Amino acid sequence: MKLLDEFKEFAIKGNMIDIAIGVIIGAAFNKVIDVLVKGIFLPPLAYITDGQKWENRKFVLRKASESGTTKIDEIALEYGKLLETTVDFIVISITVFIIVKMMNSLRKRAQDVKDTSVSTPKEIELLSDIKSLLEKQNRS
Repeated sequence: MKLLDEFKEFAIKGNMIDIAIGVIIGAAFNKVIDVLVKGIFLPPLAYITDGQKWENRKFVLRKASESGTTKIDEIALEYGKLLETTVDFIVISITVFIIVKMMNSLRKRAQDVKDTSVSTPKEIELLSDIKSLLEKQNRS
């Protein structure tokens, strides 16, 4: 019963909704990055390198063949998929880094009591008021 109560508290606090929103935004973000990489970054690279798509690049160790009733599958190292996934990772990493850097900058500005261009959260204002009252009280 305790587990159910913990889950209700978790759901009511909004954490579950935050996670759901994060998953939905993450899925949409993944689609945008996929189009960006496959539609913007990889075509110029394919143009430079003989027109073959990067995802199809591979180093064939053994070619596929058929002899009578036996069929031998191709064995290949598909390095093109690795390169494409690496480009995906780099684009996602840079984008997430920029977003986190912007959010941290906004958070620092919001927590700075002296900066009036951004409204300070109520918790920070209350803590600042308590601090100034305590300093005033200690001076007396």
